[in-house]
Amino acid sequence: MTEQMNKQHRKLTKGKLALRGFLITIGAVLMAVGLEIFLVPNNVIDGGIAGISIMASHLTGLSLGIFLFGLNLPFIFIGYKQIGKTFAISTLYGIIILSIATTLLHPVPPFTDDLLLATVFGGIFIGVGIGMVIRSGGSLDGTEILAILSNSKLPFSVGEIIMFFNIFILGAAGFVFTWDRAMYSLIAYFIAYKTIDLTITGLEESKSAWIISENHKEIGDAILHRLGRGVTYLKGEGAYTGDEKGVVFCVITRLEEAKLKDIVDEFDSSAFLAIADIAEVKGGRFKKRGIH
Repeated sequence: MTEQMNKQHRKLTKGKLALRGFLITIGAVLMAVGLEIFLVPNNVIDGGIAGISIMASHLTGLSLGIFLFGLNLPFIFIGYKQIGKTFAISTLYGIIILSIATTLLHPVPPFTDDLLLATVFGGIFIGVGIGMVIRSGGSLDGTEILAILSNSKLPFSVGEIIMFFNIFILGAAGFVFTWDRAMYSLIAYFIAYKTIDLTITGLEESKSAWIISENHKEIGDAILHRLGRGVTYLKGEGAYTGDEKGVVFCVITRLEEAKLKDIVDEFDSSAFLAIADIAEVKGGRFKKRGIH
């Protein structure tokens, strides 16, 4: 009975549910600000369903919020069937807040008429907003859901599939508005895309390091005392030689990468060192120790 309960999805506490709702609300409002205060008044679009909605709103004269809600609904239903109930509810809530916020902000005059400033800051606001919602377990754009589901059936990554969709969407902006607006839209999309990554991974991006060396104990001890980072010793075996190998695993920030390389080179210049980016670190003893 206990094992069966452990396998079931645990419900969020009221506190965590409230925090998730708050973050999704803030994220959706930030995206609405990026759209209605910066991009839309300057005829610049974003990628995905938002971009299609902006062009549809421009051509029909109907509210942007109507298209944002209506065009995303089918994808929310697909997400409910394929990804899960929690994701679908979080996404639906985010889209509702986004639609309402864009409608309320529509009468507000644009913050700037400078195209470059509007493009840059519009992209930043949208990227931060979407990133907050993704971190909270939802989405604000149906093309992301479609890309995630298509990824298992197509020989392309999620990012490549999203880019494929957006090439056509951003290209269409040249026909609906002008080609210079389409180029500004591409800049806004790129800024939003990079800001989403920054929001999800955080400013202090973490990296994992794997070090294979005969002097692994000395290297691990130096990392522990000079960087203040915890290390884990593992035992490995070379597939070609069959020799036992000492492995050091640790997690550092990107600012500590150069110092780590110096430590490894000091104790074993021929050591194998592999460093990779990590999206999130949780638990364990990653928190930096005092080194003074």
